[in-house]
Amino acid sequence: MSARISSAGIRMDRSGLPGEVAVAWSGGADSTALLLLLMQQGYRVQAWHVDHAWRPSSADEAALLAARAQQWGIEMLLARLPAPSGINREAEARKGRYAQFEQWAQSTGITTLCLGHHLDDQAETVCMRLLQGSGISGCRGMRQRRKQGPLELVRPLLQVPASVLKRALTQAGIDWLEDPSNQDMTVWRNRIRQRLFPAMARADVSPASLFMRWQAQAERLGEQLDSEADRILTDALTSAPESSDACMPWLIWADCSAPLRARLLQKMMAMVLGEGATPGRRHILMVEGWTLRGGFGGLDLSRCRLQRSRKHLHLRRTAADLSASS
Repeated sequence: MSARISSAGIRMDRSGLPGEVAVAWSGGADSTALLLLLMQQGYRVQAWHVDHAWRPSSADEAALLAARAQQWGIEMLLARLPAPSGINREAEARKGRYAQFEQWAQSTGITTLCLGHHLDDQAETVCMRLLQGSGISGCRGMRQRRKQGPLELVRPLLQVPASVLKRALTQAGIDWLEDPSNQDMTVWRNRIRQRLFPAMARADVSPASLFMRWQAQAERLGEQLDSEADRILTDALTSAPESSDACMPWLIWADCSAPLRARLLQKMMAMVLGEGATPGRRHILMVEGWTLRGGFGGLDLSRCRLQRSRKHLHLRRTAADLSASS
């Protein structure tokens, strides 16, 4: 038996989606709505659920979702991760979850994974990154789509408020799972969601509107930086000595603004270490200080080293990273 929800007021971005997709289904309102909306739009949909084994009830919840998927006529893949070590539960869970998603992509041939992140999630992300001191790239928030290994990650609901999704499910008589960990106030995002945003709303400030304006500004500035960095790298790498490293003339690097240098560093690191590799804020500040001091010697970063060699700047993988990947 299929379930249907109203798509009224839900502006789902389906551009570029292939006919067969998977949905990362937690059982929450956002991923449940996304799963049903895609099915109603005629897509061949699989539900991928990873049980993180965070609490005793998670196995029962996974079984409930499996029964619901069968009732709706949706194929579901289910995996349970080992219990987390507790050192960094969120990071450990994310790593395990995406490793499982990549395995499923290889076994099923489905390489487009849809995620249920919505407008409120995006506003929380921008707020959190501002509070953490992120630059323009970080404040652009979550990308509409990006590559991760064999997967194309797509977020069709980034322009849809959470309240619209929940209202559509409620009107259709479809319930969803609430994750108890959302009440854990040691987590940054939960403090923003449960405390900061409600306090702003009580002061007649719309958190979503405010931080999405920041996101739009960061997006525009980020596109300008991307365009200029791509132009510089195309010209610089063409004229640089042949090398497997990322290499560019030192004078061009030194003449750039600090934000542009940070973007160049990000792109060079992705070239050398692979898509998804990016420097942290600490490394960006280290590189900026090193550059302003004349770039003497070299500078060790995560898995790579920045080195000035006379007229050129080189970014190369460290010997330890090369050994680990061989």
